[in-house]
Amino acid sequence: MRRSVREALVGFSLLAAVASGLGLWFWLRGVSLRGNTWTIRASFADAAGLAERSPVTFRGVLVGNVSRVTVTDAAVIADLEITDPRLRLARPLVARVGNASLLGGDAQVALLAGGPPLPASLPGPRERACNNTRMVCNGGKVNGIAAASLDTVTETVQGLLDQAEKEQLVQQMVAATAAFSKTAKETELLTKSGQVFLRDAQALVTQLNRSAGKVDPILSNLNLASADAARATKHVGNLAAALDNPKTVADLQATLTNAKQLTDRWSAVGGDVNKLTGDPKFLDGIRSVSIGLGKFFEELYPAQVESARDRQSRQEARQQEVKAARQAAQDRLAPSVRNR
Repeated sequence: MRRSVREALVGFSLLAAVASGLGLWFWLRGVSLRGNTWTIRASFADAAGLAERSPVTFRGVLVGNVSRVTVTDAAVIADLEITDPRLRLARPLVARVGNASLLGGDAQVALLAGGPPLPASLPGPRERACNNTRMVCNGGKVNGIAAASLDTVTETVQGLLDQAEKEQLVQQMVAATAAFSKTAKETELLTKSGQVFLRDAQALVTQLNRSAGKVDPILSNLNLASADAARATKHVGNLAAALDNPKTVADLQATLTNAKQLTDRWSAVGGDVNKLTGDPKFLDGIRSVSIGLGKFFEELYPAQVESARDRQSRQEARQQEVKAARQAAQDRLAPSVRNR
């Protein structure tokens, strides 16, 4: 009994070891015993070290691996085995192959979906009703691209340096820098000139404001003059209208006739006045009357008469001072005139 149990344990251990070995061999070969996987075929111009069992990721999450890599004269064909049967990949979809980091590492494939998220009601990628125009179905084909690596970056930089040396970009950059420096200096001078111009403009505006303040009274006077001219024009118009009136002309002629008669009478009276002024007794009588009236007003309004006399005295004194100043100026200018 004990021997049979011991032999059974040894047999089960051998079977478990064989099963584990077969599972490991299938895993290393990329063979999956599950029926829920589905495949995508990607075409790359450069595989960048891609090999079987390389991981396949979507949005940074591991979703499968590379089951087979086939090299042709036109491209590198890789079959990508996806382990999630419910994963819906919207088109357009691109498979990018590259290293785990820029400095190197194992190659891997990243699936990049550019379309909008798909509704959950759509059939899965393994179903017959799968819409290959909207999503990637089982056995679908996608384009592949190579991601940037240290080698590609170095090669690109070397190409740029060769192109720059060929086109003499360094010399052109030096010349452009010098031109930019010169332009900056000219711009600085222009800015200073603009500031000076701005200050001059501000001073001019201030002067214009002051001139505008001075012009306002002139405009007011012009307005008043215009109003006076309008009134004068109106008066002239009224005068012209009055002269056009025959009655006014007749009245004016009568007035001139009366004035002529009055002038003739005044001339006759003037002759009599001349005769009277030639008589000494008449002049003495006029003088006596004037003196008497002066004394009468002096007694009647003493303060007013005194103030009038003071004003007359001051006026006479000022006149004397003006005459003296003029005489002194003439005396000073006389020697210089004689010397000339």
